[in-house]
This record gives sequence, structure tokens and C-alpha cells, in this order.
Amino acid sequence: MTDKPNHLPARLALLSDLDAATYLTEGVLTGKEDIPAIALNKATEPLDHTDGVRGELMPVRDLVDDAMHQFRDAKPTAADAWLAPRLHATLRLSRREAADRRFWNYLALGVAPDYVVWRHLAEPKDDGASKTQKVAVARFRGPSYTQAFARLWWAAELFRDGPDYGPVETACSQQDMLNGALRLDVIDHRPTAQALLRLIRRGTVATGREINALTAAVNASAATLMYDVLAPDVERDARSLAEWIEEAEGAPAVARRSLPDGPNEERAPDDAVEALADLFAELFAQAPVRGKESRTAVAGAV
Repeated sequence: MTDKPNHLPARLALLSDLDAATYLTEGVLTGKEDIPAIALNKATEPLDHTDGVRGELMPVRDLVDDAMHQFRDAKPTAADAWLAPRLHATLRLSRREAADRRFWNYLALGVAPDYVVWRHLAEPKDDGASKTQKVAVARFRGPSYTQAFARLWWAAELFRDGPDYGPVETACSQQDMLNGALRLDVIDHRPTAQALLRLIRRGTVATGREINALTAAVNASAATLMYDVLAPDVERDARSLAEWIEEAEGAPAVARRSLPDGPNEERAPDDAVEALADLFAELFAQAPVRGKESRTAVAGAV
């Protein structure tokens, strides 16, 4: 299995898509080879934020090690809800910094390729097929909603409620929410994101198929209903985020047993979230859920 890099420099770096592609060999994707760490680091570029603790590599590596240790006897998907808020609170990035794919390329290939393989190598199918299982290239070098670390960071950014990472745990504990909702532009509207999670917590939607039906209905209706008009968000204060990033210099390592605190921003207005939760519940009641009609028909026939 792909192992931890044998060379870890002191600071994080950037790795271009082109350079990243040269290391995505069949052996790496199947988890049978290690990354040539020294050669890879020679191809990197320094971070824009070159000074300070935000650029230190070991806090991120330690966090990944702890995630793999804590969930070593569980399904790797279980690590998402634990790792997403702690990764967000450890990196303390602005959205502009997080939009740089080179940063995530480096985390996946230069810092923790063993995590990417551990988390995303598909389990062999129990159907007698001999096809070799491998990690999708996009988990190492891909869009933000697919790349192994970018998806976790953006999930934490879009689903946190001000400083509260609790909603992030809810979102990341549902793989269909994590895999599907991150692709939708409407999730950038905080009351919309929180309203979706409120329906999960209430049990209005529970299964993956129900979550997919809900998000599809909400996204389709966004073309005619302006959620930000129906349920306006508060104007966000950029100073809170800037101060939180600056405080990284004196901040301790994120807690492993309890959730860290995010930027001290105002939470999404509860009345706006509630209004959208009620609306989304109505949309879901009319939405087709794959397999639901057939099961209902069978039950009715019996």
C-alpha cells in the first residue's frame, strides 16, 4: 500500500496540475507504489503566504495520521465528518487561497498520498471480477467537490454555521450530501445549506436516495425561486474571518476530541433557515425518490 512520504519538508507548497499528473502513475493509483518525494518537492512552488504557522506542513500531516489511526477499524468514509472541520480549522485559509488547485495537489501528493489511497481506494467487489481497484485521478488532482482534501475543506466552509462546525459533521456523515450538494451553486447561500441539514436532523430525509431527491428538487426550484430573497442572509463581516486567520499564529493545535471553533461570524438567521426548511419539505414531498414508487407498489399489491 502507498506509504507516507519518506521526505516531508518543513513547509507546505504548491504543485501545478501538469507536474501533479506526472506522479499519478498506475502504481500510485492502485496503491502499490510510493511517491518519489524528493523529486516531487523539487517541482513545487512556494505558498503565497510563506511565513507563519499556516504554511507549516507537520500540523496537517499529524492531523491526517490521527484520522487514519482513529478510524483504522471503521469504514474510511467515517473519517470525513471528523477530519473536515479540523482540517478547515488547521489550515485557516481564505476562499481565494482555497481556490488554488495547486495547494490541494500538493496536500494529496506531497503530504498525504497514503491517506488518499486509504480513503478512496474502492473495496474489491464480491462478484468474482478480477478488475484491479484504483483511486480516481480526480481524488488527487481534481475539482473542489471531488479532490480528497479540497472537498473536505469546502464542505466545512459551506456548511459551518458561523463558528459552529456541528452542521459540518451532519453534512459529512451523509456521503450523498457531501458528494452531491457540494456541486450545487445554491449551497453558497448559507440559509439554504442549513435548511437542507435541518431536514436531515429532523429525519424528514434519511436515506441517500432521499437526500439526492431533495437536493435535486431544491436545485431545480432555484431556477424559479430566489432563495436569497425568500430567506435573506445577514451581511457577513470579512473582518471576523481575517482576524481568525491572523490568530493562527498563536492558536494551539486543533482539539481531537472536541470540535474546534471556526471564524467568529454571525450565524445564518434562524427564521430564514426555518422558512426554507418548510419550503424544502414541501418540495421533497412532491419529489420522485428512486425506488420509492416500486416499493410502494409492491407493498400495495401484497
